[in-house]
Amino acid sequence: MSDTARAERARAERARAETTRAETVFTYGAPALKFGPGASAEIGYDLLQTGARRVLLVTDPGVAATGHPARIGQQMEHRGLEVTTYDGVHVEPTDESMGAAVDFARESGPFDAIVAVGGGSAIDTAKAVNLLVTNPGELMDYINAPVGAASAPVNPLLPLVACPTTTGTGSESTTICVLDVLSLQVKTGISHPRLRPTLAVVDPTLTLTQPEMVTAAAGMDILCHALESYTARWYAGFDAKQPEERVPYCGANPIADMWSERAMSLLAGAFRAAVKDGSDPAAREQMALAATFAGLGFGNAGVHIPHANAYPIAGRVRDYRPPGYPEGEAIVPHGMAVALTAPEAFRFTFDAAPERHLHAARLLDPSCAADGPDALPGVLLDLMRDVGLPSGLAEVGYADSDVDDLVDGSLKQQRLLATAPREVTPDDLAGVFRGSLELW
Repeated sequence: MSDTARAERARAERARAETTRAETVFTYGAPALKFGPGASAEIGYDLLQTGARRVLLVTDPGVAATGHPARIGQQMEHRGLEVTTYDGVHVEPTDESMGAAVDFARESGPFDAIVAVGGGSAIDTAKAVNLLVTNPGELMDYINAPVGAASAPVNPLLPLVACPTTTGTGSESTTICVLDVLSLQVKTGISHPRLRPTLAVVDPTLTLTQPEMVTAAAGMDILCHALESYTARWYAGFDAKQPEERVPYCGANPIADMWSERAMSLLAGAFRAAVKDGSDPAAREQMALAATFAGLGFGNAGVHIPHANAYPIAGRVRDYRPPGYPEGEAIVPHGMAVALTAPEAFRFTFDAAPERHLHAARLLDPSCAADGPDALPGVLLDLMRDVGLPSGLAEVGYADSDVDDLVDGSLKQQRLLATAPREVTPDDLAGVFRGSLELW
């Protein structure tokens, strides 16, 4: 950015500050947390404390094949709970797959509580089920605007226990449910504080079966959660809001910063090791902690450009099939989709908070001596190469001719773009996408 452009931006910010009142309040929310090897064996006990008797267990076929859901179900039954299992979750859920899960729950219920065992796909599906077995309407009534009506739930939800088997999404900590709307070819979500799980049960031993590419993609999701929340617009940079107007993503703040910084420090020591040797229990435990910490950070501060871009990247995929994911289906995994434009996105946001971008680069790579807008992108590119991610959008099937369509999809994610530390125009997004076609 030129000195003239910087001066103009500063003048615009001063003018804005003179005509609006800045926010003075930030919010923080989190589920109850149980962490450690063997924690998943105690879910039955935990549910009994809520008074639950009939429980719906939600998982996907791949996780079901590991035996973890069956074991957890049996342990709940040994506590006297009646357990019904739904194992039809679709990896990277769609409105159709979530609708099928909701139909199953409505037909099989009523239930007193819901348990999700799996990655973000299972946990997000369980959130949608919980919303729609307790509240009127259908998915599109609650999906974020402008895609859906963004209605708020009118009734309380059931207790939801989220037990992740991947280290990445942080969905066990957040108020967000993500899905593809097939008819629109767009990935979007539902966001409301009542979707946040009641209890997050993080048992690192469940992640030992996670394939290498799943570990790499999910790990990049952790990293971008931490980086985006740490570089998000400061909470006091938003206009003041009334209590009923405040949303879960309130901007960077001192408490979210603490979790995000710690997540980055953990990733610096564990990410490469977890991908290289998935059976390393110490690395897996550190990754599970990092995922939890990053979720506690971004679940309040929010994410911005890389996540907004990830939605159309994943939603418009044609024929890319990564190793370690279900065969026969084109997919750009969420964490991979987020990572592919992250280096260019953080190069773009550097001028909004240089000190934060440089501090993040040093947390991720203490040996990093670079300064300027290339420092953090350089650290990210080294890490992406080391864990085996694709070399850019071109490798997953996109070309320059797709950029306008990708920009259009990203612009639909205004909830996320509003959290970016600087204003984002369509031309800015186009530059980020074009710069991400070939990263190395």
